[in-house]
Amino acid sequence: MTYSHDLRIKALGYIENGGSKAKASQIFGVTTQTLFNWINRKREENLPPKRTRERSPYKIEEEKFKDYIKANPDSYLREIAQEFGVATSTVFYACKRLKITLKKRHHSTRKGMKKRDPSSKKN
Repeated sequence: MTYSHDLRIKALGYIENGGSKAKASQIFGVTTQTLFNWINRKREENLPPKRTRERSPYKIEEEKFKDYIKANPDSYLREIAQEFGVATSTVFYACKRLKITLKKRHHSTRKGMKKRDPSSKKN
């Protein structure tokens, strides 16, 4: 979690005016280790929060992926991966991110399943 620059200045001002680090920790809701880090960063004149890292774009475009799933709901991960030219793990994480489930039985399992006749129950 990134704390605002204002909070950092207020907490360090409190400490510089004679307040203890433990009390500042309670007042400003940060750990004492965070306060020590801020003090060290202030000495190095590097107090402002670090900029957040820019994320690289996803390998699969969401709209194309959703459209493909709607058109082919019975596709396996490997088939979708082949269609988009990515690894199966990429498709798995795309499904997870978009909250899409692709639960299927393997064809050999489906073939081997027998339907039970309710009238043939053993007593």
